[in-house]
Amino acid sequence: MQPEEAWSRLAALGFGGDDVETLFAHFDDAERRGKLGHGHARIEWLETQELDPVATPVKASALPGFDFWKSRGSLGYLVLAEICAELAEAEPWPVRVVAADAFPTGHLGYWVRWLADAGLVAALTASSPARLPHPDGGEPLVGTTPLAIGLPNPAGEPIVVDVSMGAVTYGDVIRGAARPEELVPFGGEQAYKAFALAVGLEGLISSFVGDGYGIVLVAAKPEFDGFAAELRERAAGLRLPGDS
Repeated sequence: MQPEEAWSRLAALGFGGDDVETLFAHFDDAERRGKLGHGHARIEWLETQELDPVATPVKASALPGFDFWKSRGSLGYLVLAEICAELAEAEPWPVRVVAADAFPTGHLGYWVRWLADAGLVAALTASSPARLPHPDGGEPLVGTTPLAIGLPNPAGEPIVVDVSMGAVTYGDVIRGAARPEELVPFGGEQAYKAFALAVGLEGLISSFVGDGYGIVLVAAKPEFDGFAAELRERAAGLRLPGDS
């Protein structure tokens, strides 16, 4: 799908200009980074969903060190865009935890990269419908529950870790690049480790958002921010997590 077509199809769903720009930026970034399951194919997926294109999220609670956002029917991409914009503008000190009933949330590396570019270290996880079975088989029990970590680098490109607990992503399944039966915890004989992470992260999220799907984000202004630059120097040009 060409960028012009992607833009026009998002607009045809009824989203306003700013929301179209936000959604397109996310999908196009995924496309350019080779994360095709979260790229333009997701626009085709959105066209099959029930949407409320005029819904807007709201910060329902603001406590010392903690915010809770309600999507009120808004897409998770747009909820996270509001959260990241606010955190980047008003740096948390020393740390801020944010939870929201946001879904879908796309490739999480996009959001922690946004915060890392603003000088923040961030960790983000998100839940989804049950898609991963137990390593011993059976029906899906938990979502792929990705985890992304963004590490700022004042000297250059940040390091961005973005790992799904599935051997393939659900996005690969819906775009036809993987079979549904391939969506199992990664790791082969060690798949119980990925399954355990998926269970733990999903439980963490549900402790904040209850039933349904959501996100938990931790963002902080680092006391020390030299790790990414030092690692890049020691890696001597090797590709590091998040590099294009």
